[in-house]
Order: sequence, then structure tokens, then C-alpha cells
Amino acid sequence: MELKRVVVTGLGAVTPVGNTPEEMWENLVAGVSGAGPITHFDTSKCKTQFGCEVKGLNLSDYVDRKEARKMDPYTQFAMVAAEQAVRDCKIDLDTVNKNRIGVIFGVGIGGIKTFEEEVSYYAKNEEAGPKFNPFFIPKMIADIAAGQISIKYGFHGPNYTTTSACASSSHALADAFNLIRLGKADIILGGGAEAAICMCGLGGFNAMHALSTRNEDPEHASRPFSASRDGFIMGEGAGCLVLEELEHAKARGAKIYAEMVGSGMSADAFHITASHPEGLGAKLVMTAALEDAGMNPEDIDYINVHGTSTHVGDISEAKAIKDVFGDSAFKLNISSTKSMTGHLLGAAGAVEAMVSVLSVKNDIVPPTINHEEDDKDEEIDYNLNFTFNKAQKRTVRAALSNTFGFGGHNACVIFKKYDL
Repeated sequence: MELKRVVVTGLGAVTPVGNTPEEMWENLVAGVSGAGPITHFDTSKCKTQFGCEVKGLNLSDYVDRKEARKMDPYTQFAMVAAEQAVRDCKIDLDTVNKNRIGVIFGVGIGGIKTFEEEVSYYAKNEEAGPKFNPFFIPKMIADIAAGQISIKYGFHGPNYTTTSACASSSHALADAFNLIRLGKADIILGGGAEAAICMCGLGGFNAMHALSTRNEDPEHASRPFSASRDGFIMGEGAGCLVLEELEHAKARGAKIYAEMVGSGMSADAFHITASHPEGLGAKLVMTAALEDAGMNPEDIDYINVHGTSTHVGDISEAKAIKDVFGDSAFKLNISSTKSMTGHLLGAAGAVEAMVSVLSVKNDIVPPTINHEEDDKDEEIDYNLNFTFNKAQKRTVRAALSNTFGFGGHNACVIFKKYDL
């Protein structure tokens, strides 16, 4: 069976550095940090008091106010990103075969804010019995974003959620890619969403010592591959990519951002939160993605790394890149856009895949910000080009995006320039 080709024809994004793909990209290339003091709730008793929040989003431009009240913030973000992507890809909703359009959205946690609110109310009013909002469960469950998107547009194709912590939306894109390649759908909205900046989310990650506590300097706290890094910054938002079968896209005259050519999946099988110290799973997943794409290491010009600004994770990923790419590792660009967006958890893979697509399209690699020349970790090889502090223009024939999740879940996706 000959596999079909898959291209990207639409983008949508809600992020801490911009509420559209265009605004996000402009700020990333400029090296703008999305970090600042948390405004969603009182953090005065928290070890970490800052994050990368979505700012200035006018939700009513995308979602009816009454319907929005039935959604957790993570679903609201997903709806906005999906709406942007549907508009961008310019499909004719009146004539397209909606039975052949699916939605696969990755979500790491789901409606944790809704869970916090409902359970907190019950704990304070336990004597009254279990009185919960009838929308408690539908708002909280991780699959509801994909469901809500399909309901809005009447998309009857494959519809589900992938959950693998921080690798969730890369797995969603990989599944969407494979279903289209196999002829199971013509178009799939693939992406991810997360909104975990609440007391439960922040407190839970703080308890694990996973977050930076650089409260005095939030904008410079996320510093991947620097010796002084002290944990990731919590982010929030959503990303949506319209993946479409090539001939279907050409038949309707769709604009094509890039071609998706490979995906890989692996497991560390090592620890519930820590990555394998030698980057075993990372090596396996990048190798698998390259094999799936039929590409060699020298064909990749940019790697958007997982790069969370944690001690073990940054070291092991850098080691894995050297092991997989050999001499080619020193010729490509590497950057962690989490230095600007923070860590969007289940949405990270979608947003960073989008960054990879835009890098391929525009021949620019966004930077890894907040590095100082004398802030070097002796376990990291700085002969690698981490694109520190300033974007670099170069031909980007193909870009690879890594995401690694708690539990040892690894996913990797590859995009290249579309050619006939």
C-alpha cells in the first residue's frame, strides 16, 4: 500500500507570547519572554509566584459567552486555536466532506482548574452533601476539547484525545499524520491545549521541585542549557495544525506551509518523572522519526528541543542529539522556545511543531534566550549551536521537534519544505 503525503494547511495558536500564530512567531523571533508574575490567583504562599500566562485574549471573538461558561479554560484555548486554524486553511464548510475530517487533540492534565474549584467547594460544604455543578465532569475530562471542536463544526471523522503528559500533542500530531497517510481521513485538526496555572497545578509541580523559583526575575528564569537553570516555568495555551492529504489540499487550491514527513515514539522505561540520564528514549525517538521520514541526520537543519530548563533533562537531550546526529549535530541549529513560552505541558508539542513549521517556511531559527556566556554547564557541549539569545537566518530544509513527558513518554515529529 502506498502511503499518502500529508501537508500543513492551517495554523492556530494561543500562547503566552501571542494569541495568533503571526503574533507568536514575531515575538519568538524577537526573543520576547512571556513570563511574569501570576495574575490568575494569589501566589503569596507559593514557592513559585510567576508563570507564562496567556494575556489579552478576547474569548468572545471566538466562543459564545454562554457556551464558554460550560468549558474549562483549557477547552476555551483549544476552541480559539481551532477556530483560527479552520479560518486559516479556508476549507469550505458547506461543501467539504465532514465525515472525512477528524480532530485529535493532546491534553496532559485536562480541566484541573475546574476540578480544583468543584472539590474546594465540596470540601468547604461537606455537611451539605455532594453538590456539584452539572458541568463539572464534562468540563474536567481531557477528551472534551476534541469533542467540543467536532461539535462546533460537525466534523465526523476520527475524534479523540492523546494523553502522555508533555508529549501529548506530539502524539496527537503523529496519530493524525498516520491516519491521513493510511487514507482514514482527508483532514485532521491536530493539536493540544493546557491550562494548569492554578493553585493545584503550581503547588503540585512545586512539590516535585520541578519549577523555577527565580521569583525576583521571571523574564530570565527559563534558561535552557545554562548552568544556573533551576526548573521550568509553567505555561498555558493551545496550538492547532490542520493536517491534510496532499491531493485533497491541491484539489482545493490550499496554501501549504510545509509537509509532515515523519514521526517517532518511544519510552524511557526508567523513572516516573526523570528522563533517562543518557537520553536513551530521546535517541530512540529521534532515530525512529528519521527512519519514518526516510531521512538522514544531515537532512535536518533545525531541532526544536524539549529543552525545559531542568538539570537532568537538558543534559540528556543534548547527549542524545550528539549520539544520533554525529558530526551533523554541529552543523544544525538547536533552540528551546520554552525559554520564551514557558512549558505548555500538553500543548507544548503542538505549539513547538508550529514553530518548526514556521521555521521551515521562513528560514529563520528562533533563539534560546537568557543564556550568559559565562553560565556554562560542564556536562553540556557548547560546540552545539543552541541559537543563544538571537534568532539566526539560515535555510531550513527540515525541522525536527522533540517532546518528552513524565512517565518516560517520548514523541518526535518532522516537517520539511513542500516540493512537488
